[in-house]
Amino acid sequence: MRCPYCGQDDDRVLDSRTSDDGRVVRRRRQCLVCGRKFTTKEYILDLPVMVLKSDGQREPFAREKLLRGINIACNKRPISHEQIEEVVEKVQGEIQDMRVKEVSSKQIGEFVSKYLRELDEVAYVRFASVYRKFQDTEEFLEELQDLIKKHK
Repeated sequence: MRCPYCGQDDDRVLDSRTSDDGRVVRRRRQCLVCGRKFTTKEYILDLPVMVLKSDGQREPFAREKLLRGINIACNKRPISHEQIEEVVEKVQGEIQDMRVKEVSSKQIGEFVSKYLRELDEVAYVRFASVYRKFQDTEEFLEELQDLIKKHK
């Protein structure tokens, strides 16, 4: 692994842990050149899953794209990077558990919504407003009223 601080690729593994039902290995490493510590994650490379978009197009599933969308929804919220990564890993796990070659963007959106709703309601509403393409304030208010009912 290349050190993110000095760029050298001479390191040693200090600790390894599996997470997400064994789908991810988290390794704590130390650079042997500069001595700084950093963390890496290894993921299982599954067969590529295609995403069927609402306009009928297909594209390969992109973890980075999922992460970017969730980051936007969580912007300026008290949510750590680790919590966002956990949501991404859970969504990926859901997709992998389906054992399909193709998944709809709608299904991915449902998975993300489920986990964001549990994590942070504001981030959930932000994500839902884009994912569900709210056309007017009425649809937005309906979603907020559902959240308010759940708190009573």
